[in-house]
Amino acid sequence: MKKNLLFTALCGLSVLCNWAWAGNLVVSVVDKDGKPVQDAVVVIVPANKSVLPKTPLPATATINQEKMQFIPAVSLVPVGAKVRFVNNDPWDHHVRSSPAGMGQFNATNAGFELRLEGKSEGKSAKSSEVTLDKAGVIGATLLGCFIHGSMRGYVYASESPWAAKTSVEGFATFEDLPDGAAQVRVWQADQLVDVPLQAATIGPVLAKNIVQLTVVPRKRRS
Repeated sequence: MKKNLLFTALCGLSVLCNWAWAGNLVVSVVDKDGKPVQDAVVVIVPANKSVLPKTPLPATATINQEKMQFIPAVSLVPVGAKVRFVNNDPWDHHVRSSPAGMGQFNATNAGFELRLEGKSEGKSAKSSEVTLDKAGVIGATLLGCFIHGSMRGYVYASESPWAAKTSVEGFATFEDLPDGAAQVRVWQADQLVDVPLQAATIGPVLAKNIVQLTVVPRKRRS
């Protein structure tokens, strides 16, 4: 009986200890007019890098070329992830990558280039895979097509395991972050100039940060 009580007490102490070093953070991203921004990437860099999220970023992702669009428009993966591109259109497409932001206008370090044949009726779509583990594809990358200049998509390869895309309401929520200081980095496709880093303090009280862009993002094609 005493052993059971001791075991129960130790388990309770363990839970309390875990609670003590873990905290939650909500980051709200708004545009220049104060309206919520969807699909901004929020990256948290805690001072304590020994703790990892319970749910890691996906090690694989699929980006479809469909109706002259990259779907999803923004993909978030960890560095080293494998990304598969699939052409579901009946005509050929390219996939070319270059650094996003101001670097996209002077891309001396191109990431990769693919060509995918159009999908023939009754046959499987053509696909190709790349691994995001080299310079030029780490961080924010702009995706385009040499054949169809209006096509744009983005993939963000995060070096921090603590990263998320904002919801329709403009929120990114992080749970069980390591206690202590952290930096908040925000990237958004139309924000060409980097948003300044913000500081956050993670503890038992819910932390909240608001990050405002200097642009109003373009509306997506439906």
